Amino acid sequence: MILVAGPYRSGTGDDPRKLEANVRAMNECALALFRAGHLPVTGEALALPLLDTAGSTGPGDPLFDEIFHPVAEQLLARCDAVLRIGGPSEGADRMIAQARAQGTDVYADLADVPAAR
Repeated sequence: MILVAGPYRSGTGDDPRKLEANVRAMNECALALFRAGHLPVTGEALALPLLDTAGSTGPGDPLFDEIFHPVAEQLLARCDAVLRIGGPSEGADRMIAQARAQGTDVYADLADVPAAR
């Protein structure tokens, strides 16, 4: 199971179109990983529906702070590797630091991810 970590809010000004573009970039990478035989996951795929259900009004509200990064952190604890994509992102960089601290493999390019077993 490989976590795709990339920017979500960084550089978007919380513009919904830019947020969606960031999610799409992560999903496109996840699809490539899936087609290569891996089980890809994103924190956004789990956190965004929870935020909607909880009644979040948008990025940065108290519900967002309660749910968004904690979901990704819990998910990362169960992943075999992390693929870091995209540009600057404090959240994605936190995921990489956590991955390294727990001894999880980290990749910076899709081409570097080993073949699925």
